[in-house]
Amino acid sequence: MTPRKILTDRAIKAAKPAKAGERNQIADGIVPGLFLRVTDKGAKSFVLVKRYPGSINPTRRALGTYGAITLDDARTKARDWLALLQQGIDPAEQEARQRAEEQRKRLNSFASIAEDFIREKLPTERSGKEIERIIRTDLLPRWGNLPVTGISDSHVRDLVAHKKQVDDAPAMAGNLLALTKRLFRWGLDRGAYGLERVPGDRLKRTNLVGKAVERARFLENGELRAFWNATGQMGYPYGDAYRILLLTGLRRNEVCEAQWGEIDFDQKHWTIPAERMKGNRKHLVPLSDDLLDLLQGIRDHYKGKAGEFVFSQSDGVRPIARFSAEKKTLDKAMKKQLGGKLKPFVIHDLRRTMRTGLGSFANISDKVKELVIAHKQPGVNRVYDLYEYRDEKLEALDQWARKLRGLVAGDSSNVVTLRA
Repeated sequence: MTPRKILTDRAIKAAKPAKAGERNQIADGIVPGLFLRVTDKGAKSFVLVKRYPGSINPTRRALGTYGAITLDDARTKARDWLALLQQGIDPAEQEARQRAEEQRKRLNSFASIAEDFIREKLPTERSGKEIERIIRTDLLPRWGNLPVTGISDSHVRDLVAHKKQVDDAPAMAGNLLALTKRLFRWGLDRGAYGLERVPGDRLKRTNLVGKAVERARFLENGELRAFWNATGQMGYPYGDAYRILLLTGLRRNEVCEAQWGEIDFDQKHWTIPAERMKGNRKHLVPLSDDLLDLLQGIRDHYKGKAGEFVFSQSDGVRPIARFSAEKKTLDKAMKKQLGGKLKPFVIHDLRRTMRTGLGSFANISDKVKELVIAHKQPGVNRVYDLYEYRDEKLEALDQWARKLRGLVAGDSSNVVTLRA
């Protein structure tokens, strides 16, 4: 009969290997049937020797290898198995059922549907990267481990309220509501997650965040001067990216996901591919002297990076993405420039600011002004007018840059350059 002794970690570590071709067994003096097995190679593991359902003789079953499982864990697991055996339940079958249930929960978790949505749906969308960022920032940390069928209207309502109140972003809260509904509707259509309805489908945007208000915010002259000085203090990458947003009037992702292969310094233009444009049509940006100077400065200083992205904090491997945090840095710097007062604005308001500035140029047609900021041409012009208006857009961008020079200088002169 195998002698019993109270196992300790010290005794286990001191146990010597068995003779060649043999196994040593040391019975635990605390939990009946629990043994430490030691091979001739010195490997140590825990086993429980008992009569299992379907067998008339005691059988040895492994609980785990010492090191991967502690002595306390082995005793706890052995006691659990003994309790199951008293009920006539095979521990192996019970663990198999538990693993299947855990697998089912993982497959039907919010994290599962979110990752599938990111992998299968978003790659073909122009704003896919931005939507993925929102999912990973706002949704997965809150709901990732929840079963998707357990997410209720209350979960969605609390999510939107948090975004509106804590982040002080009603418009973004409304967009977040729309995104969650869209994601769940996609999952419901697939029929793979156990969804029978779209959580939050009865919630109304106007009731949660108020009626959408058409924005009319643009930066005034003093604010533009503060903006330029603040972005100069920020430097690369966000400060330079913000300056190009103001110089071009383009959308945030169109600028911040720029790649060096899109920019032709010899021909002095930047071609944004269709897949990165909201209108799904490539967009030509003639490089004014100010844009060219800014981009060349970035290239000369950061040349030799591993990746292609112009604005990056990972040597060009990934584009910048910390927009909320960096916007707070920008606001703080601008407030300091303005004596502590700054009317709230969002980055998209730079686009409106630029277009408003173009409005003062009587020699530039409204059509060219709209084309500069990549608005779609109306009606059949979109189909038949494929002229790129390069020279006309360049003139508009040059005039806007000259106007900014005067504003930064504090008067209407063109002496001060935009580059710090």
